[in-house]
This record gives sequence, C-alpha cells and structure tokens, in this order.
Amino acid sequence: MAPGTPTNPPKRSARRTPSPDKSSRTDKTIDPVGDESLRLVRPDGLSVRRRRHDHGWSPRALVAAIELASLKASGLRRTLTPNLIKAIEEQQESIRYDQLLLLADGLGCDPVDLLAEGEF
Repeated sequence: MAPGTPTNPPKRSARRTPSPDKSSRTDKTIDPVGDESLRLVRPDGLSVRRRRHDHGWSPRALVAAIELASLKASGLRRTLTPNLIKAIEEQQESIRYDQLLLLADGLGCDPVDLLAEGEF
C-alpha cells in the first residue's frame, strides 16, 4: 500500500427514509367501488357454462366478450382469464364480487342469475 492511503474505506451512511406507517394510512381515501367489491362469492359453475354454451362461445371467446363489455361500460380493458372461467365452471371457484360483475356483463345477464344457491 502506498503511504498515506487509508486502510479502511469510508463508511457509507446506512440511513434510509422511513417507510410510511401502515396504521396511520387511511384506507377510505380513494375507493370508488368500496369494500363490497372485495367480498368473495361463489358463482354457479353450471349456470355460467350453460350461458356460455347458449352463446356458442369457448372460454376464450367469453374472455373477449367480457373485455368488450367492460370497454363499452367503463372504457377500461378488464377481463377474466380462461383458467379462472374453467375453475368457476368445473370447481365452483369463489371469486370477488367485482369479477362476478364482469362475468355477468360479458354473458349479458344479471349477476344474481350466476350465483350459486345460498349465496344471495
């Protein structure tokens, strides 16, 4: 080592800006739909499948119909995945209420018509 060269490099400050406390954050700030949209509901898979077949659609065609209905209604491209549609139809998969609304819009029916017995 050359004379006068420090043997230890200067230490960098390990200070970071504190992250905001989650408990102090208000959850009611920007939530246009509300907590009700996050509630899980169980659609009747057979009813969903029957309505899809009545339209003559594959699961992918239903995905496209949901996206088109969402685009017309809100200007947003929202849809469900073919895997989720398959899970709804075959395993009675529970979904969020807002997803049920998307599904009903795509199928052109009332969301209540898609709910499993005992869900309403």
